[in-house]
Amino acid sequence: MSPYQTKDMTWHHFHKSDNGVMVHPSYGEAWKEFNCVHLRFASNPRNIQLGLCTEGFCPFDMSSNTYSCWPVIATVYNLPLWKCMTRLFMFLAMMIPKPKNLGKKLDVFLRPLIDELKNLWYVGVQTYNVYRKENFQLRAALMWTISDFPTYGMLSGWSTHGNMSCPYCMEHSKAFRLKNGGKTIFFYYHRRFLPMNHPYRCQCDKFLRGVIERLPPLPRPSGLEMLNEVSKYTEGRNGGSSFNDKILGFGVKHNWVKKSIFWKLPYWHTNLIRHNLDVMHIEKNVFDNIFYTVMDCPNRSKDNLKARLDIQLYCKKPNLHLQQDTSGRVYKPKATYSLHKKQQQEVLSWMKELSFPDGYASSISRCVKEAQCKVLGMKSHDCHIFIQRLLPTAFRPYLPRPL
Repeated sequence: MSPYQTKDMTWHHFHKSDNGVMVHPSYGEAWKEFNCVHLRFASNPRNIQLGLCTEGFCPFDMSSNTYSCWPVIATVYNLPLWKCMTRLFMFLAMMIPKPKNLGKKLDVFLRPLIDELKNLWYVGVQTYNVYRKENFQLRAALMWTISDFPTYGMLSGWSTHGNMSCPYCMEHSKAFRLKNGGKTIFFYYHRRFLPMNHPYRCQCDKFLRGVIERLPPLPRPSGLEMLNEVSKYTEGRNGGSSFNDKILGFGVKHNWVKKSIFWKLPYWHTNLIRHNLDVMHIEKNVFDNIFYTVMDCPNRSKDNLKARLDIQLYCKKPNLHLQQDTSGRVYKPKATYSLHKKQQQEVLSWMKELSFPDGYASSISRCVKEAQCKVLGMKSHDCHIFIQRLLPTAFRPYLPRPL
C-alpha cells in the first residue's frame, strides 16, 4: 500500500461516532465487544478485522448449463467507510468451482483459509509499515460472514429449511406450514419480541385467530453455550449434503446438519455476531412481494386464492374471505391494500418519469412496462432506493386516510 492508504488502516481507531448513528462496523456493539474481550489484539489498531462473504452464481447461460462458481471475498473493515466496501479493497480469497450445490462440502474448500486465519491470529506476519517506516507483527481476525439465507445455512451449520429454519428461535420456533399455500410461515411469532405491554400482544383477531402472546423474548445464548451445543455434532466433510446423512433429532429437536468449520477459530465463540444476512437479497424480495401485491399483478401477487383460503382458515378477516356470486363463481374481493387499474397506471406513469443523478441508480424508467402493468429487470440497488426513498411517495396518495 501507499503511505496514504497505510495511514487509513487505523481510521477505525481514531474516528468515533458522536451522534449515535452507526455508519461503520467499528461503531457497532459487536466490534466494541470484541475489542473488550481481546485487549491485546485491540491494543494495536493496525491489526486487521475482516468480513467474509460468499455467494454462488452461474457464469454461463442458465438455460444451457447449471454449473456454478462460489467466490469467497474478504473485506477489510479497518478502512474508512468510503473505502472498505469498494472493489479495490475487496480481496478474492478463493474461487470454488462446483457443478452442484456445495452443501456440507463448503467446509472442505474453506479449510486452507481457516488454517491461514488461525495462523494470522496466533502468530501473525512480519509487515512493513510504509507510513511509519517500521516493521511490526500484523495479526488478523474474522469478525463475521455475510451471505444470503440459503448460504447462511451452509456457513453456520444450521439448516435454513423447515419449521425451525430461524437460526435465532431455533427449537423454540412456533412456525407452521400453511394448509393451502404449503409454505412455512412465521407471521405471528414476531410478537414475542415486542415489549410485554405492547398492544399487538393482545390482539387475537389481527394475527392468528384466538392467540394472545404472553411469552417474553427468547434469551440470547452465549458463545460458550453455542460452542458446547455444536461440539456434539461432526464437522462437514467431503460426501453428503445438507439434506443427507441427517443427525438424530433433525427437524424435531434441532436443525443442525454439521459443526461449522468456523468454530475452529479460537475467538469465534467470543464474537457477538457470527453470521449476517445480505440486505441486497432481502430488499429485492421485499420489494417484489410488496409492489406486485399492491399493484395486484395476477401472476406475481402473493394475494392469490391459496392465500385467501389460508386467511379464512387462520385469521379473523371476513372482508378477505372468498365470495361466491349468483352464478356460483368463486372470486376474491378486492383488498383495501390493492390498487385499481387507474391507480396502477398513475403509479407506473410516475415511475416512467423518474430520473436520477449519474451513478445514483440505473434507469428505472426503462424497467416500466405500462402496457403490461409490470416492472421488469430492476436491480437490487434500485429496489433498495425504491424501498427507502420512493415507496412511501409512490403509494401515499392511495393510502386510506384516518377518520
